[in-house]
Amino acid sequence: MIEVSNVSKQVDTAEGTLKILDKISLSLASGESLAIVGPSGSGKSTLLGILAGLDLPSSGAVKLNGEDITAMDEEGRAAVRAQHVGFVFQSFHLLPGLTALENVALPLELQGDKQALKTAEYYLQRVGLAQRTTHYPRQLSGGEQQRVAVARAFACRPTILFADEPTGNLDTGTGEKINDLLFDLNKEEGTTLVLVTHEHNLADRCGQRLHLAAGQQVVETLPKPKRKTKAQPKGSKS
Repeated sequence: MIEVSNVSKQVDTAEGTLKILDKISLSLASGESLAIVGPSGSGKSTLLGILAGLDLPSSGAVKLNGEDITAMDEEGRAAVRAQHVGFVFQSFHLLPGLTALENVALPLELQGDKQALKTAEYYLQRVGLAQRTTHYPRQLSGGEQQRVAVARAFACRPTILFADEPTGNLDTGTGEKINDLLFDLNKEEGTTLVLVTHEHNLADRCGQRLHLAAGQQVVETLPKPKRKTKAQPKGSKS
């Protein structure tokens, strides 16, 4: 589903060339989950943007569903995003002049889906907002706004969902509910999930974890299990 080969990103500044990412490689199968972790400034959001086709690497390749998006122009990448990709951002990105139902339905309507409102209503029900469909973002709590954003992302039935610090603006209790919702829908819909997070508990729920430090991929190794030795018969020499 996602194949990344030696992706690097650098930009020219007044002080010289700034290397943001350095030869990142990974592979993620359909339906799997990946957490991108690391300190602030390590390149996590930059990598997420490149994986989603919102930005281009300086070198290397990214394939989504077998298509090399790094070889495409912006129009081609936009077409791939429309067909395969969904987003959940930290700051919700809801349109203030639209109700919850209209916010979820809008991307579907832009795709020409005649069942957009019906589908939007279904996913708002899935995220526990069946009674809030006519409310505007200003009338919703932070957690409710993020639920609308999650419903909007899944309503388009993406094959890949990218989430950038999806619970960063929420309190702990609300954040845990949103995390549960993301993984429940990930499992039920079979959607590949890629998220950037500082939360170790959230990262631990993913099947894979990519740790970045100063733009470089850190290899994480787990301690090897201790080998069990057979008991020696009494009286035998060791």
